[in-house]
Amino acid sequence: MIWKWLGALLLFPVQMVYLVVKAAVCLVLPPKLRDLSRENVLVTGGGRGIGRHLAREFARRGARKIILWGRTEKCLKETTEEIRMMGTECHYFICDVGNREEVYRQAKAVREKVGDITILVNNAAVVHGKSLMDSDDDALLKSQHINTLGQFWTTKAFLPRMLELQNGHVVCLNSVLALSAIPGAIDYCTSKASSFAFMESLTLGLLDCPGVNATTVLPFHTSTEMFQGMRIRFPSLFPPLKPETVARRTVEAVQLNQAFLLLPWTMHVLVILKSILPQAALEEIYKFSGSYTCMNTFKGRT
Repeated sequence: MIWKWLGALLLFPVQMVYLVVKAAVCLVLPPKLRDLSRENVLVTGGGRGIGRHLAREFARRGARKIILWGRTEKCLKETTEEIRMMGTECHYFICDVGNREEVYRQAKAVREKVGDITILVNNAAVVHGKSLMDSDDDALLKSQHINTLGQFWTTKAFLPRMLELQNGHVVCLNSVLALSAIPGAIDYCTSKASSFAFMESLTLGLLDCPGVNATTVLPFHTSTEMFQGMRIRFPSLFPPLKPETVARRTVEAVQLNQAFLLLPWTMHVLVILKSILPQAALEEIYKFSGSYTCMNTFKGRT
């Protein structure tokens, strides 16, 4: 027994070096992208914002069918028509992912009308942009139900069939605020941190499930209506991401089977700094960068 443990201990650093070298080589060589031509993709919050761009990008890269979920029929109709004009079959269903019974009911309707979902993109989210004491209790609950619990319900609805088929992918459009919170968006930051933990646990739980994987995307501030009015102190140094860029990189991450994606790459520096700097130093960084007051001008969707 002792020799078995000793062998595993000696082999472990060799495995780590191999995996690091393999990752470095993959950064240099042209990657092989997954074929999407047989995939049925469901995007929550797919009527507008990043969700609409995700639908476009999956269609552009050859997905077989696109299914959109959302709460606003007008937006869903417009996006559906646009995707169909691109030559891709597209359907929409009105669904509030924060409502468990509605999710399960609409998931059944999707399977009956469209077929099995092989790529689930949990994109739907809300933000109220207020401090804890200024937040309405119902608004706080709404954020947690949609941003966090909604992923529990959608994943439970579609993951079992993915496991049966040994073909599936669960995607989460998260936020860098899951790793580095800011004042004035306590509901959003909390829900995204919970969502990140959910996806991290799910990703590890799928390691022994052949053909089924997960991807978590953590983008910096993106220029969509949802965060309208948010201001960064140095926009030239830290420009907001374009939603089409986030969509493109997300679909690429799915095709590359990448577990976690930080956008832009400079966000890796933030994670490192949070790990080594004292709290007082981090607070000065927040103040200097303007993230301490960036929600003061927040307006949100109109």
